[in-house]
Amino acid sequence: MTATRRTLITGAAALGAYAALPRMGFTAEARSPVVATTNGKVRGYVDDGVSVFKGLRYGADTGGARRFMPPVRPEPWTEVKDALAYGPASMQTGKGEEGETLSEDCLFLNVWTPARASRKTGLADGAKRPVMVYIHGGAYNGGSGGSPWYEGTKLAKRGDVVVVTVNHRLNAFGYLYLARLFNDPSVADSGNVGQLDLVLALQWVRDNIARFGGDPDCVMLFGQSGGGAKIATLMAMPSAKGLFHRAATMSGQQVTVGGPFNATRRAKAFLDKLGVKDLAALRALPAAEMLAGLKAVDPIAGSGGVYVGPVLDQRSLFRHPFFPDAAPQSLSIPMMVGNTHDETKGFVGWDAKAFPQTWDEVIARLPGQFAARIDIDPETVVAFYRQTYPRYSPADVFFAASTAGRSWKAAIIQDEERARAGAPAFAYQVNWRSPIQGGIFGAPHTIDIGLVFGTLDAKGSIVGTGPDSVAMSNTMRDAFIAFARTGDPNGGALPRWEPYTLPRRQTMVFDTVSLLEDDPRGVEREFFNRVPFTQFGT
Repeated sequence: MTATRRTLITGAAALGAYAALPRMGFTAEARSPVVATTNGKVRGYVDDGVSVFKGLRYGADTGGARRFMPPVRPEPWTEVKDALAYGPASMQTGKGEEGETLSEDCLFLNVWTPARASRKTGLADGAKRPVMVYIHGGAYNGGSGGSPWYEGTKLAKRGDVVVVTVNHRLNAFGYLYLARLFNDPSVADSGNVGQLDLVLALQWVRDNIARFGGDPDCVMLFGQSGGGAKIATLMAMPSAKGLFHRAATMSGQQVTVGGPFNATRRAKAFLDKLGVKDLAALRALPAAEMLAGLKAVDPIAGSGGVYVGPVLDQRSLFRHPFFPDAAPQSLSIPMMVGNTHDETKGFVGWDAKAFPQTWDEVIARLPGQFAARIDIDPETVVAFYRQTYPRYSPADVFFAASTAGRSWKAAIIQDEERARAGAPAFAYQVNWRSPIQGGIFGAPHTIDIGLVFGTLDAKGSIVGTGPDSVAMSNTMRDAFIAFARTGDPNGGALPRWEPYTLPRRQTMVFDTVSLLEDDPRGVEREFFNRVPFTQFGT
C-alpha cells in the first residue's frame, strides 16, 4: 500500500500519521529509515521493499519578500522530520492532484530507493545506484511530482535505481519576466526562477543522494511534455552543467525560449489584468489572486491566456537550447528523444465524439493546432494526407497532421541538431495503442509515463493492466533503466537500438513487436519541412 495523502504533514498531524503507519501496512522502527541530509535528519517509510521519503524540503519558502527571487537553501533543522506525505505543489490555476495543497512554499522533492537501512550507515550502502530524476509535465503552468502516475516504487524496485520527483515554481511564480519593467535587482532573474528551482533540486541530489543509496555521478533526468521542455532548457543553462549525466525528453521539447521583449509584453499584460503597477503591490498580492493575471490575452499569440516560460535573459540563459544548434555544453550528455504516434489525441479529452467528422471540419480545426508553431494552408495539408493515405478518415488526417506539425516537428529538430553535432540522440516513437475504448485513442500524449514508471493501475491510468500492457511496460522500463545506468538503452528485450544519424534517422518504434526503423513517417516530415517551425510561446 502507498501513502496517498498529498498534504504536508506537520506537528501533531505528523505524529498521528506516523502512529498510523502500522494500520496502513507499514511497520515502525526497523522499517522506518532515517537519513541525515545536509539540511537535517528525515524519516521515511518502507513500501514493498522500497524506502520512501516524501516532502523533502530542498529550498526555503519562496513567498512574501522572496517572490520572483532565486531559491535559497532552507535553514537546517535539528529534530528528525517525518517525510511521509507529498509537499505542496506550486500555485496553479488547476486543482492539482486529489487532496494536494497548493502553495508558494513548494520546493519539495520525493525519493524512492531500494537501499536497505542499517543502524550504522542508514541507507548509504555504497551501492552507487543510478539516479532517475523525473521532472513533471503540465507545460510551465501546472502539475506536480505527486501524481500517482509518477509513484516511484515499481521503477526503483525493478531497476535497483533511486527515483526522485520534484516540485518547483510554475507559471507567473516561476517565469514572469519583470526585469525590464522594474529597475530592481531582486527581480533580475524572475523569468527563470522556476528553472533555478530545478537547479537547486539537482544540487540537493548531488549533495545528498549517496545517503539514499544513489550515485551522484550517475544522474539521469527524464520528463514528459513540459518536463521534457524543462530538461532541454536545463541543457543550455550554465548553472546546471555537471549536475546530470543523461537526459530523456518524452513528448516535450524546447528548441527556443522566450525573448526578453516578448516576455516583457506578456508581463505587462499580466500586470494590466491585475490592475497592479508597482513591484511592492505585486509582491503583497495574495498568491491565489495573482493567478488571475494568467487569464490576460496573450499579446503575442493574440488569444488564450498569457504564456509564461523560460526567457533568454542573459543571466541564467545566454542561448537557446536547440537554436542555432544543440547547446554545446551538453553534447557529452547521452540523450533520448521520444514522441508518441498520436500525440494530439491526448488533447481532446477521452471522448471520441470530439473527433472531427468531415473534411471541412478538419480544415477548420487544423489552424488552431498549428497556431504559433507553423503557418501553412490547411487545405494543402488535407490534400497531401488524403493523397498519401487514401484510407485515412477525417479524424485520422486531423490527428496525424496536428501531431506532425505541433509536437513531433520539435522532436525532429532536437534529433537532427544532436546528429549534426556528432552527439546523436536515441530517438523513439510509441505506436503501442492504449487499450482504452478498444484502442480508438491510439498512442496519445502521456501514454509513455505509465509504461516507464510501471504505474499501470494508478488512478486515471490509460495503459491498462493486461498482459500486453505489462509486457510493453517492462520493455520500456528496462530501456530507460539501462539508459540511466550506462547512457545506452540497449541490453533488454529490444532489437539493437542505434543512435539517430543523418540521413538514416534511426528510430525505435515501441509496439507489441518493437522495431528499429529508419525515418518513420519520413514523407510527413519532408512535407512539413516546407515551412519553418516556431516553438510555442517564443
